[in-house]
Amino acid sequence: MRALGLALVLAGCAHAGGEPAGPPDLRAVATVAAPPQAALYAGCLADATAHAAYAHEVDHDSSMLLFTCTGDAARAFFDGLADYSARIGSQVVSGGRTIRSTAKVRHDLYGVDYCVRDAATYSCTVTLNVGAFVP
Repeated sequence: MRALGLALVLAGCAHAGGEPAGPPDLRAVATVAAPPQAALYAGCLADATAHAAYAHEVDHDSSMLLFTCTGDAARAFFDGLADYSARIGSQVVSGGRTIRSTAKVRHDLYGVDYCVRDAATYSCTVTLNVGAFVP
């Protein structure tokens, strides 16, 4: 499926003119059942929403909403990242804090979903790219 998606993206990039040939396809996007990791995101977003723990950040041409969960939702997400983060090298221990992220951090945490364990507390931040709709 990924190879087909990549082929479609590359074919779309190769299309001359860059404009669609016809009207947009407005059918709902096909989906499949979400993997277990999706529940970690859902739990974190629910916790952040329940506590109004979200903020807005703009950097260059990006506009992001950052949802921050704590407590059980954050601990579950942090623990759920353990094997994956170790495998991709995205766990960092610094100043008594352990940070695990869903992608390897190249420059900073902007746009990266991550969790932090600091002593006995946990927090996770999930980013949502909202584009120009949220200025």
